[in-house]
Amino acid sequence: MIDLSDMIRTLRHELNAAIRDGEGDPLRFELGPVEIETTVAVEREAEAGGKVRFWVVTAETEGRLAGARTQRITLTLHPKVVAEDGTPTRTLISGTTFPGER
Repeated sequence: MIDLSDMIRTLRHELNAAIRDGEGDPLRFELGPVEIETTVAVEREAEAGGKVRFWVVTAETEGRLAGARTQRITLTLHPKVVAEDGTPTRTLISGTTFPGER
């Protein structure tokens, strides 16, 4: 299992890479809402000051969690690229076209 925050951090990294890869490319796509649907397991630490953690269930952990309670959640993220002065800017992404893509 991985932390939900790790999954979102990786998504942020991938979107930033796509933005960089598209610089100078004449064909770009404006970045819009990103919707993620995942299955999570909720774990609460019993000790004092314990916290609640959300774990993203991966293929290799599904069998192990057969008896645990899991929830399917959908997150809709609205990514923004923010300039140093705090102003959001229009964001364009692009990527490599693979054979067979249109």
